[in-house]
Amino acid sequence: MDVRQLQLFLAVLDCASVTRAAERVNLTPGAVSLQLHSLAAELNTELFVRAGKRLAPTAAAWRLAERAREVLNQLHLIEREFESGAMDDRHPFHFATGATALIHHLGRPLRKLRKQFPHLGIDIMVCPTEEMVAGLLERRFDLALISLPYPSDNLETVPLFEEELLVLKPSLDRISGWHVAPAEPAELGKASFVLYPKRSNMRSMIDSFFKEIDVAPRVVMEADDTEALKKLVETGFGYSILPEYALHGHPHYFHALRVKGHRLVRVQALAMARSPHRRALTDAVARFLQMSLSIPRK
Repeated sequence: MDVRQLQLFLAVLDCASVTRAAERVNLTPGAVSLQLHSLAAELNTELFVRAGKRLAPTAAAWRLAERAREVLNQLHLIEREFESGAMDDRHPFHFATGATALIHHLGRPLRKLRKQFPHLGIDIMVCPTEEMVAGLLERRFDLALISLPYPSDNLETVPLFEEELLVLKPSLDRISGWHVAPAEPAELGKASFVLYPKRSNMRSMIDSFFKEIDVAPRVVMEADDTEALKKLVETGFGYSILPEYALHGHPHYFHALRVKGHRLVRVQALAMARSPHRRALTDAVARFLQMSLSIPRK
């Protein structure tokens, strides 16, 4: 039994004629009759009997009609739910981002997003890139703001802006203002470091940077959180390498450094699972955030 058979059965029931039902559904009477016989055989019951020139439904046909209409109504509701446009989508939208991006970039765009989509129920998850990618591929997240480079198989990515990662050196004195001083690889080779965990995408970028400048860092502590790493530097536990946008603001107890000729950059990008049946809302939110977050590259 399939949906098409139920639709043809209801057409014959409404028209009381195979010929008129066939005209309604643009099939031949023979094709409609064949489907009715197949349906009756599958259900092991008689659905229509001849009453002169008309077809008379049996009691079994009336019972089937009631169930068939319920099934087709449910299918219609499902189609409407999943074919709805972005503005009509009322289902929760799951967005993932890193903490630094949320704190320093997403405040105003998210406020504007909620005005643009007033009925949008948006859930925010804060986690590192590797967890965001796993969530996208498992369809737990609709959209994410991740850091590149990262393997992007089965993902569609929209690069937005670059963010430099700078070396932090502890300072005994409180520093005001913003200045990035030059650093030599030899200085970093002698320092202790507090860094992101080895498993993280950020650490992979940093390890590639150390390899490029031929330094084997002495890592004394690891932490997932950028603000925690910044505080560890300020309290004298060691150097670190952190995103520039997390470093501006209040007076601090660290110097920002850059190794000349070795600029370390990550790209912030919107990412979504590659799919031919993605929600219209996902594409709409991605376009909105792309317009709000794109920053000209330096």
